Amino acid sequence: MDRATLRGLIKGPIATVPTPFDDDFEVDYGRMHELTQQWVDEGLVKGTAVIKVAAAMGEGPMLSDEEWPALLRTTVQAAADKASIVCGLHYKDTKRTIEDAKQAQDLGAIGLQVCPPIFNLPSQDDLIDYYSDLSDAIDIGIMVYCTQWMPGGLVEVDTILRMKDIPQVASIKWSPPPGGNHEDMAQFSDIFSVIENGDSPARSHELGGNGYINLTAEAYPPHDLKMWGLLEQGRYTEAQALWDEINTPLREYSAKVDTRSGGQGRVKKGLSYLMGKPAGVSRPPSKPLNSKELDELREILVGFGWPVVN
Repeated sequence: MDRATLRGLIKGPIATVPTPFDDDFEVDYGRMHELTQQWVDEGLVKGTAVIKVAAAMGEGPMLSDEEWPALLRTTVQAAADKASIVCGLHYKDTKRTIEDAKQAQDLGAIGLQVCPPIFNLPSQDDLIDYYSDLSDAIDIGIMVYCTQWMPGGLVEVDTILRMKDIPQVASIKWSPPPGGNHEDMAQFSDIFSVIENGDSPARSHELGGNGYINLTAEAYPPHDLKMWGLLEQGRYTEAQALWDEINTPLREYSAKVDTRSGGQGRVKKGLSYLMGKPAGVSRPPSKPLNSKELDELREILVGFGWPVVN
């Protein structure tokens, strides 16, 4: 696929979906099939949103080299070509990343979210080589995940601009690096599908952004589809107000419960459970939300006026 086609597929709310585990911490593929069909039925469909599997907030780094392909296969089959499926790849050397990318392509992903190989502490030239070699090996899209909060994870604006010559780099998951600002993205938003990874979806869209990451997209798709509609209509003040209304209390809640146990999937699984899409437990050492934490989260969602089920 060429970059223009991929820009049309990697857009809208990016639902970083949870990996369902059973009580023995094994992947529940049957449940993943059911959840995928539910997400599609609620509007997370091709050209409007993205279903992203095996990413960090979906506990992707906790999956084995046998589990993540099986999870991806299940999701693609359940979506039945109605959704854009992107798969997360994590922190490997070039050779193994290419092997994983080819496998994900064969399994039906339309794109890959690929983190920089942070444990190598790559230079900017290393990053160009890494993504170039990966691009040469596949025909699907690459979403470059800018992880500037991690050592080795900074992708400089000049490096992003150099990536216009890497054909399969179609998307940049981006928030301003230290010393930068949102206006920097205007230098490359006409080249790539820029996905907002911060708290300014309205400003990002105004500058040419093509989507955003949010905690809530798979738990309650109607909210994020409404949010995306406001952005597409240029109703930026309303869109940002809606974002702040929902995300400020959720981020404050997340920061509080993360002091008891870490793991990016815990709150997402709590949200999904309360909204009628239970996805099981988290793998240790992460602990699931306890009853007090679930009660507090339930109260927040009821305050939003959302149709809480559990």
